[in-house]
Amino acid sequence: YAEAGVDIDAGNRMVELIKPLVRATARPGALAEIGGFGGVFDLKATGFKDPLLVAANDGVGTKVKIAIETGRHDTIGIDLVAMCANDIVVSGAEPLFFLDYFATGRLNVAQGAAIVEGIAKGCELSGMSLVGGETAEMPGMYAPGDYDLAGFAVGIVERARIIDGQAVRVGDAIIALASSGAHSNGYSLVRKVVERSGVALDSPFESSTLGAALLAPTRIYVRAVRALAEVVPVHALAHITGGGIVENLPRVLPDGVRARIDSSSWQRPAVFDWLQHNGNIDDAEMWRTFNCGVGMLVVVPADAVTKALAVLDRHGETAWVAGAIEPGDGPAHVHLA
Repeated sequence: YAEAGVDIDAGNRMVELIKPLVRATARPGALAEIGGFGGVFDLKATGFKDPLLVAANDGVGTKVKIAIETGRHDTIGIDLVAMCANDIVVSGAEPLFFLDYFATGRLNVAQGAAIVEGIAKGCELSGMSLVGGETAEMPGMYAPGDYDLAGFAVGIVERARIIDGQAVRVGDAIIALASSGAHSNGYSLVRKVVERSGVALDSPFESSTLGAALLAPTRIYVRAVRALAEVVPVHALAHITGGGIVENLPRVLPDGVRARIDSSSWQRPAVFDWLQHNGNIDDAEMWRTFNCGVGMLVVVPADAVTKALAVLDRHGETAWVAGAIEPGDGPAHVHLA
């Protein structure tokens, strides 16, 4: 089997190497030790009375190519967890546990361990337990050094506290939470722009390198958003991923309203200016492809704004009022002002 390209011993070494990382993510309800056939979680340990489960799965797309080309693999796992955890929290749910799928042509134990280190860090940041995963070594499927990732997460919310956008009303305020960069969306375009620009990933960019800026891990908003929901009425939440603000915010708004977004209320991170300039990308394409500096949008009553901003600030988020809910005709949509 090893001569065919699959090294079982390397896989076992990796399991032993990552066990301490996985143990560090333990939370009430997580019962199984990694290495078993399935992750086990005790829902009774959560203390929920009338629970609904919320599940999400995602990947990080071709951002993995940036990690591969720079040789930096310790943060791409944070991205993987973030894409799932941020999707779960928009329902008002508490993320519970996470499983990963790591596929490669030939297992590099150090590389794999670095990736899982990032996954474990993401789980700690979002309060999830890493209860299991799969490492698939598939010679012939991937070029040397290449790999792909997928993540699966489950959360829980009391039925009476689910956030589904139905409480949104005209006059509500829209609060934006800053992104840490391009997060994990639009990287096929990002890589095309980098290729055509001729700029190397190790070229200086701001205080670091272009590669480091493009690898900035997706921000995880779970703790801040859940704390916010404890003190103010949160009418809707939108995780700003592929499709940007213009396509993601309407997904959580009822018909008959429009979201007015004041695009001058924040300054985009420099990486977006670099991408637009070097890729000659028009404004409409930027808004539909990237988050443009906003990773999460929160809709709250106008009279709750001051308290909401204070809570978000205490939890380390850069947040501001980016717009409001206005009357509209037909399906919900975004108006960029």
